[in-house]
Amino acid sequence: MTTTNTLESRETTTLIGSDKVEGTAVYGADEKKIGKLERVMLDKASGKVAYAVLSFGGFLGMGEDYYPTPWSLLKYDTKLGGYRASLTKDQLEKAPKYSQSTSWNWNRDNDRRVYDYYKTQPYWSAV
Repeated sequence: MTTTNTLESRETTTLIGSDKVEGTAVYGADEKKIGKLERVMLDKASGKVAYAVLSFGGFLGMGEDYYPTPWSLLKYDTKLGGYRASLTKDQLEKAPKYSQSTSWNWNRDNDRRVYDYYKTQPYWSAV
C-alpha cells in the first residue's frame, strides 16, 4: 500500500489542509499584499477556527510582527491566489500584535481585545 501526499488529499473543492493555508498571501482592501498567513488557531473544544495569525514586517523572518486576526475577516480570492481582508496595512499595524521577542497570552481578555478591535462577532459566540 503506497501513501502519497497528493493535492487531492490536501485540498478538495470545499476543504483545504492547514499546511496549504500557512504561508498564503493576504491582501488588503486595495488588493495589495499586507502579509501572509502564518498559522491558523483552532478552538480545541468547539473545533471552530478562532484566528488567522498574519505576519508582516521584518527581513527573512526576523523582526516580524504577528497579528491574531478573526478568521471570519478573511475570504479566499481565486483571482489573487490568496486571502483578502477588508483591512488596510495601517489598520493591521495598529491591531493587537506580538513578536518573536514578546509572547502572546491566548486568553479570553486578549480574545476580546482582538475581536473588539476588528468590530466583529467573537467565534465563541457565533451561532
